[in-house]
Amino acid sequence: MGESKRKLIFEVKEDETIDECLDRIEKEGYTPIRRMEKPIFQEKKNGSSVEYEPIGRQIIFEAKKKE
Repeated sequence: MGESKRKLIFEVKEDETIDECLDRIEKEGYTPIRRMEKPIFQEKKNGSSVEYEPIGRQIIFEAKKKE
């Protein structure tokens, strides 16, 4: 089996909780090994300047195939 199938990235979907995502990872035969969070920004124009304000976050799990 190629290395690409041994690790997968799972993103927590908008309509699911972190626990639901972890259950989904488990059902697919993977074990989470790393959690990453990326902020989601929105542009906000303030006169002539542009500010970026955080409006949420994207949670991603890296998981490896169970042996």
